[in-house]
Amino acid sequence: MLNLISILFTGLVIGVLARFLYPGAIEMGLLKTILLGIGGALVAGVFASWKSGSTFGEGVNRAGCLASVIGAMLLIFLGRNL
Repeated sequence: MLNLISILFTGLVIGVLARFLYPGAIEMGLLKTILLGIGGALVAGVFASWKSGSTFGEGVNRAGCLASVIGAMLLIFLGRNL
């Protein structure tokens, strides 16, 4: 249960940061923001594990959080332009 709360909170923080840093207004609610953050973390994690050849989900670090925000911003871009 605590793990689920941690995932939701982290998704919210990453989603809010991505929405704040992305230029222009982004209309979405709290649930979509959380899902955006979780999706951004998944995109960044899959790309990092593919690039480095390591296993997925080896812990939390600042570079991973930054990559998650960038991944969420990529999802915003794809959602608006496709």
